[in-house]
Amino acid sequence: MFNKIKEKLAGTTETPVTETTAERAARTIEAADAPKKESEIILTDAQKASAMAPFFPSIKNPPAIGDLVEGPVIAIDKAAVYVDLAPFGTGIIYGREYIIARDVIKKVNVGDVIAAKISDNAHKEGYYELSLKEARQAIIWSEAEAAIREKRVLDLPVKEANKGGLLIEWQGIVGFLPASQLKAEHYPRVGDGDKDKILEELKKLVGTRLNVSIITADPKEGKLIFSEKGSEHKEKERMVNKYEIGNEVEGTATGVVDFGVFVKLEEGLEGLIHISEIDWGLVDDPRNFVKVGQKVRAKIIEIKDGKISLSLKQMRQNPWVEAGKKYKKDMPVSGVIIKFNKHGALASIEEGVAGLVHVSEFGSEEKLKKTLELGKTYPFKIALFDPKDQKMALAYTGEKK
Repeated sequence: MFNKIKEKLAGTTETPVTETTAERAARTIEAADAPKKESEIILTDAQKASAMAPFFPSIKNPPAIGDLVEGPVIAIDKAAVYVDLAPFGTGIIYGREYIIARDVIKKVNVGDVIAAKISDNAHKEGYYELSLKEARQAIIWSEAEAAIREKRVLDLPVKEANKGGLLIEWQGIVGFLPASQLKAEHYPRVGDGDKDKILEELKKLVGTRLNVSIITADPKEGKLIFSEKGSEHKEKERMVNKYEIGNEVEGTATGVVDFGVFVKLEEGLEGLIHISEIDWGLVDDPRNFVKVGQKVRAKIIEIKDGKISLSLKQMRQNPWVEAGKKYKKDMPVSGVIIKFNKHGALASIEEGVAGLVHVSEFGSEEKLKKTLELGKTYPFKIALFDPKDQKMALAYTGEKK
């Protein structure tokens, strides 16, 4: 086998080939392959490797299928590349693997050290069959795992967008950046949650470069997940540390969506007023309470994972506290119908204090809506009153239609 490699080397260079440590090891194997006396035992591959061990005492086991190996290129011909894997033999890149890696092979010269993956060890001439592509993939996924450990920030271009986020390519692998992992200033704030509108907003980022970090690398699934938030974590943490729960802050409404209002507190830092924290009364649409560009004063009610939660309603006294002093069970009250739901109708007895009129009182939703109309006032009796948990049930005491 070694003579064949020497012949290939002879065809690629005029420099005489001198005997190296690897050659001495090869001669040991050739001697083992020479005709034996009947009393001699033919050496197996394992025994040949053992015979070479004195020349390479630091190497223990021959490479197995799937192992990554590295060695210098010792010959290149029209359909194969030979790599020295001393002390265990020679690797070959040929056939389909040669075709797949031909663009890389064009740039390789004799003497270059390359990394490859053992794809087979049963070649008829005793070579280890190698794959450059599989080695490259293994190295890339290893680098991805290292990037996660080191929390490395990568400057990468956005290739495409879909309704869920952005597609970003790194080292030849296309990864996904979910919209939820975008920085606040890049998040698609579409009021009605329309997916087509979200896609249009995300498309505006195609072609731009983002500072992202890898948060998931799964080679078996071929899954690479990015986050833009990781790159801003330390800076955001520094900014957030200036604030405390209970602080009253002022900012500008930068976005109003179905679930709440985004408020810019300072450059690079926003807080969210959830729909449940906008008003003590019923809030169907945040847009009826806050407009984009409006100055907002709110209270910080939670700081968690670098996120600040705000409340507008807690800037005012809870109306249920005063209501608890005025109202009791079985007391007659007047209420305005403010909303219908699957359980019945909501009636407000004063600003921010409302109770449910259950549909069962009327037998059907049709009869309830025939008797009670939105915006009109009707007589009720308090059937349940729990100001601590802000719960109230009302019984209709007027005439039913």
